[in-house]
Amino acid sequence: MNSETENENKLVLIASRDFSNYDDMYKVVDFLNKNLKDKKVMLGLRKNKETNTCNINIYEF
Repeated sequence: MNSETENENKLVLIASRDFSNYDDMYKVVDFLNKNLKDKKVMLGLRKNKETNTCNINIYEF
């Protein structure tokens, strides 16, 4: 792989936010990912069971 190809495959974090846990949040993230992929944006969801929060990250690729 050359450096241009490596840079094309990287995700760039553009925003991150913690929220109170919402059981269906993964459905929202899935919906947004399906509809925003042509805009080169992807969301990631991480649940923290200890604090009962969700973290959503927005990436550009």
